[in-house]
Amino acid sequence: MEETKRYLRSFLSQHKIDISSGKTALFDEFTASEKNVNAVKIIQENQKMIMENWMLKNKIHDILTQTVSIPNGTVNKKYYAKIDFNTLGWNDFIALEIEGLENTGLEFTKNDELVGTPEISGDLKIKIKFRIEGEPEDSALNEKIITLIINPDPKSLWKNLESDKNDPFWKPDNEAVAAKFLDKNIVIASKRGRSHANAGSFREDDFAYKNLKEIGWSVLAVSDGAGSAKLSRKGSKIACESVVQYFEENLKPENLKEFDQVLAEHHNKASDETSKKISHFVYQNLSKAAHAAHQKLEEFAVKNETELKNLHATLIFTLVKKYDFGYAILTFGIGDCPIGLLNKDLTEIKLMNWLDVGDFGGGTRFVTMPEIFQSDKFSTRFGFKLVDDFSYLMLMTDGIYDPKFVVEANLEKIEKWAEFLEDLKGKNEDGTKVDFDKNNPDIAAQLSAWMDFWSPGNHDDRTLAIIY
Repeated sequence: MEETKRYLRSFLSQHKIDISSGKTALFDEFTASEKNVNAVKIIQENQKMIMENWMLKNKIHDILTQTVSIPNGTVNKKYYAKIDFNTLGWNDFIALEIEGLENTGLEFTKNDELVGTPEISGDLKIKIKFRIEGEPEDSALNEKIITLIINPDPKSLWKNLESDKNDPFWKPDNEAVAAKFLDKNIVIASKRGRSHANAGSFREDDFAYKNLKEIGWSVLAVSDGAGSAKLSRKGSKIACESVVQYFEENLKPENLKEFDQVLAEHHNKASDETSKKISHFVYQNLSKAAHAAHQKLEEFAVKNETELKNLHATLIFTLVKKYDFGYAILTFGIGDCPIGLLNKDLTEIKLMNWLDVGDFGGGTRFVTMPEIFQSDKFSTRFGFKLVDDFSYLMLMTDGIYDPKFVVEANLEKIEKWAEFLEDLKGKNEDGTKVDFDKNNPDIAAQLSAWMDFWSPGNHDDRTLAIIY
């Protein structure tokens, strides 16, 4: 009764009708009327319904106009996003249907998660058809559109055009090989970089190896042709093949007996004398091999009437022999390609060469440069190590070194090499694995496949040779 009085007094007041003291009894009688009491109830119920309808309408409007951002995805890359309705303030939100994910590789889970591997790129319009608490069950569903941007797979944006097989200096765009190397194994893959494949140009890296069975030594050479040199693909090939050819023709059993004896003495008791003799042998033989490569490049340039700089190429190589007391590892390097020796239990890394990486563009040096051989630093380009055993001896071009080690200092950190090995063994974004089981017949193909790894800004040729 009191509530009816208050409502009617307020209602009359809104119409500028005040109840004077003389009309109090009349007003009491008016508000006691069953007809008026029922009318007030109906009005209040309708007001309540109007308010509830407005609140529902307003809530739906807020949901429909609210900006919802979810992370972008990439084709062929696993995607995950949580759409947290509580955080969005949609506590009374009931999602009934999700549309727009058909044939996309994505799905919406019961836990409000958007997961999968996108198969198409573009702006995906995800339609959430919903109802909120308080709406009639037979009412039409509301539709909320959320945009998910799926970027193309960066790899798909690069063309893979074959190089010109009619070119007189053509060589395969990709090569991979596995073989025996002394009593160990070797696997090598050399892959044309995306930047070259996109333009249909040539692979500029190269490699060569040989087991010199007559003398018990094996040689491996790797070269990176300069991108600015128009015939570097030939320069790298000549450099590698010349080194192998030199050792084939000049390392003879009769010339190695003394060195074998010195190594045995050095193993039993290292001395300044044995160290000097070893250094002399390393310098004399490896420097001549490097000179031979330079000479072959000069001869080619003259014969083909081109400048020597058009053949610019780096050169690293190693000469290895297995003795009863261990392995003798001899190395040489010009350029920015590292040689890494990992000990048997993977606790130490020995960088067998220093890199020509200047503080400015163009810091790299090439075997085609005559001044290399006259430099005071030439004698420091040689390396020697006598070890009982080792796990891996790796030679690589900067197409591997740049994305995987980034800076030169990392090449001397065992933890970085450990990460690199884990990467090779499958701990990478693509899950691509190289199985170093000695009986694995697919290792060359696996290493070649691993080399397809994606690294933004690193699209150079990639060559990696591993003795294991």
